Amino acid sequence: MRPLRALLIATYEMGRQPFGLASPAAWLRRAGADVHCLDLAVQAIAPDQVRAADLIGLHLPMHTATRLAAALIPELRRLNPAAHLCAFGLYAPLNEAYLRELGVQTVLGGEFEAGLAALARRLADSSGPAHDLPLVSVERLRFLVPERAGLPALDGYAHLHEPTGARRLVGYTEASRGCKHHCRHCPVVPVYQGRFRIVPVEVVMADVAQQVDAGATHITFGDPDFLNGPGHATRLVRAFRERFPGVTYDITAKVEHLLARRDLLPLLRATGCAFITSAFEALDDRILNILNKGHTVADLSELVGRCRQAHLPLNPTFVAFTPWTSHVGYRRFLAGIVALGLVDNVAPIQYAIRLLLPAESGLLAHPDVQAIMGPFDRVGLAYPWRHPDSAIDALQERLLALVKTDTARGAGRRETFARLWRAAHGDDAASGIAPPAEAAPMDPIPFLSEPWYC
Repeated sequence: MRPLRALLIATYEMGRQPFGLASPAAWLRRAGADVHCLDLAVQAIAPDQVRAADLIGLHLPMHTATRLAAALIPELRRLNPAAHLCAFGLYAPLNEAYLRELGVQTVLGGEFEAGLAALARRLADSSGPAHDLPLVSVERLRFLVPERAGLPALDGYAHLHEPTGARRLVGYTEASRGCKHHCRHCPVVPVYQGRFRIVPVEVVMADVAQQVDAGATHITFGDPDFLNGPGHATRLVRAFRERFPGVTYDITAKVEHLLARRDLLPLLRATGCAFITSAFEALDDRILNILNKGHTVADLSELVGRCRQAHLPLNPTFVAFTPWTSHVGYRRFLAGIVALGLVDNVAPIQYAIRLLLPAESGLLAHPDVQAIMGPFDRVGLAYPWRHPDSAIDALQERLLALVKTDTARGAGRRETFARLWRAAHGDDAASGIAPPAEAAPMDPIPFLSEPWYC
C-alpha cells in the first residue's frame, strides 16, 4: 500500500523560510507520509502536486497568510476535490467557521504538529478523518528537529542589511510558542490563553545548524516573546554563541521583560544579538493601558536608554492608528520618536499601521470599539472600523500611500520620516514647524529586507 501523500502549503511568512512547514513535515514523515512542501511566497502553485495529494495542509500563522490561503482554497478544490483539506496555525482556529465554509475539513491551532500527524495516520488507514482532534491544543510536545529538505533555498528569502552595507543570509527558527501575557489586541492570546511552550535547546540548535550549513549567517528567533522563559533563553543564547560564534541573531521581546531582566542585555549583545524587536505599540499611556501592554511611556524611555548603554539596537513596532488616535496625539507620537532618538530604528511602515480587529480580538468588548465597528468582513477577515473623526482615517490612508511610494523608490528612513512629519502637520509645516532636535540616536541598526509585520 502506498504511503499517504501530504502537501504542505505556506502563502506568506514575512520573508522567512517556513518553520511552519519544516516542523510538521518532520512529524508527518515520522508518521509514514510522503511529504511535499510549497511556499507560494517564492514558488508558483504546482498543479501536479496538488492533484496527487491525499492531504493538503495550509499553514496560517498570520492575517495576511490567512487571506491569501482563503483566496487559494477554491483553486485547490478545483484541482483536487477529493483531498482532505486541513488548516493549521495561529489564525486557523480564529477563523474556523469561515474556513469550514470554504471547504476546510480539519482545523488545528496551538501545538498543531501532533494533531496533523494523527490526522495523517487516520487518513492513511481509513479509520476516519479524526473529528475528535482538538481545535486548539497546548499539550507539551516532544518536539522534532524540523525537516527543511525540499524547501526553497535561503537566498530566496529576506536578508539582513548591516550598517556597513553588507548582507547576511537569514535563517528562522522558534525556541518557544505562545505567550504568558494577555495584550488585548494580540492574536496569540485567544489561542494560548496565557500559556507558552518551550522547544528544547538541543532541538533549536539542530535546526539552526542545518540552516547555517545551508549558508545562513544570521538567525531570527520568531518566538512571540523570547524572554517568556528567561532561564531557557539564557541557556539557549549561551549554547548558540558557543556553537555558532560567527552567526548573529535577533529576537522579539516585551518591554516589561527587557526591563525586568535588564541584566540579560549585555549577555544578549555578547552572544551575537544584532537587534531586538519590541512592540512599543504607542507613545501614549492611555492607549497602552487600553491595549493592556504592561508598560508605560516612561518604561519605553528607560528601555531605550538601557539598550543604548548596552549597544543593543532596538527595532520598535507600533500600532500608530487606533480609535483613540487624534491629530495632536499622532503629532506627539512623531515628536516622541525624535525625542527618543529612534528615527533610524523605526521601519516606515510602522508609522501607518492601523489597528486590526480579527475574530476573537480582546478589544471587541471595549465600548469605544463597539461604537465604531461594522459587521465582520469575511474577505478581510476582520471587523472594519471607522475613526470618530474621519480626518484621522484620511490621514492614515495618505501616510500609508506615502510610505509605499517611498519604499518602492528606496528612500531612506530619515527622508521618509521628514515627509511623514510634513504630511501630519499640514499647514503648520508650511508655516515653519520643523521636527524637534533629535536625541542622541541609537547605534546604527541592522534591518531585515522584509519590514512588513502583520
